[in-house]
Amino acid sequence: MRRLVREVNPRPSQLVLPMFVGESGADISSMPGVRRHDLDGLRRAAVEAVEAGVGGLMLFGVPDEADKDDRGTQAWAADGILQRGLSALREEVGDDTVIMADTCLDEFTTHGHCGFLTPDGRVDNDPTLAAYVSMAVAQASAGAHVVAPSGMMDGQVEAIRAGLDGEGFEDVAILAYAAKYASAFYGPFREAVDSTLTGDRKTYQQDPANRREGLREAELDLAEAADMVMVKPAGYYLDVLADVAEISDVPVAAYQVSGEYAMIEAAAANGWIDRQRAIDESVTAIVRAGADIVLTYWAKELAGWWK
Repeated sequence: MRRLVREVNPRPSQLVLPMFVGESGADISSMPGVRRHDLDGLRRAAVEAVEAGVGGLMLFGVPDEADKDDRGTQAWAADGILQRGLSALREEVGDDTVIMADTCLDEFTTHGHCGFLTPDGRVDNDPTLAAYVSMAVAQASAGAHVVAPSGMMDGQVEAIRAGLDGEGFEDVAILAYAAKYASAFYGPFREAVDSTLTGDRKTYQQDPANRREGLREAELDLAEAADMVMVKPAGYYLDVLADVAEISDVPVAAYQVSGEYAMIEAAAANGWIDRQRAIDESVTAIVRAGADIVLTYWAKELAGWWK
């Protein structure tokens, strides 16, 4: 009877696995079971995820410290680690899954911010847009099906769409990080990407107390022709996710972030909760709130369970 009347049935094809690629592989201590891959390891992990049935792979590049600068120029370099990773994915899995690329400067800058800085240390929105366009075009050239601007710069979707279309990439989609909050739950991710962030991102990410602002930000990206919109984090912002899902005429994604992952893994490792049930429930709740797509570090494992 419970199976008969179940309202939400998440499926493997709506899961996206975030992946990290660097020059060398490494375990991530705050995210048990998650690795930063080298190119060979990335290929193997991608094949395993595709065989499990996940709907997409979201790739983040982790350059060596010597390759970072104050402008993040390796973010759009043809031989940058992210572009090489995307090429490896496209060569290995082709069109068997959706290959997505994080379109942001923070991993590539010495200061760790998502945009260029003014002399007095403020993030400079408009000049940053040109860098995002260059990055998106480089990612599309390397094989990305989807580019995902996550820096929360005003006008980023419109600028990237024009840039992609101008270079003949009309079919490359944009997944906009539309409502991205200045959350405390990004800590493990910053270990994963060797973040060099100084200060915080409160001037361009949203206040966790603001619900209406999240909806307004999504509406702005929809008006700029985003193909998909994202709410991040997912589990602590289900109200914002439900609001966005109600008004969006494009697919809605939600990112179950590193801190959400780490807390469940830590509690399960201590025997305090049932790991599989907690993982399943947490992602089911995100879909129940309105997500069509869920980015989660458990994507491959969940896909195996749900099959």
